[in-house]
Amino acid sequence: MPSLAELQDEYEFLEADDRYRLLIDLGRGLEPMPDPLKTDATLVRGCSAAVWVYPTRRDDGRLHFLADSNAAITKGIIALVLLTVQDRAPAEILATDIDAALAPFDLRNQLSSNRTQGIPNMIALIRDTAARYA
Repeated sequence: MPSLAELQDEYEFLEADDRYRLLIDLGRGLEPMPDPLKTDATLVRGCSAAVWVYPTRRDDGRLHFLADSNAAITKGIIALVLLTVQDRAPAEILATDIDAALAPFDLRNQLSSNRTQGIPNMIALIRDTAARYA
């Protein structure tokens, strides 16, 4: 996966259709989430598409998230969110302003509200997980 800064540089020069393609490609690059982990307990509420997030804790205490969606563009949005928090210490995740990191992508104006309505819920789930381990 490229860094968030690299993606931002590329994203700002793309037309709308190419931005969708970039998000879809990002989603394809997500680490596969095994189907048995896609349960009601891992389902993120409030998303128009089904979104599952499963947190794990590495031996060194860093958090690693498996996530998936049944919608291609939503998977890309998930990938963007994960680029801000993946494999970081809980305290570092809590100190990260995920919304500010995603702001340059202007997702709310680039995508329909149906596509972005679950982002705050996914971020809240990640932050709650980090708070439990911090």
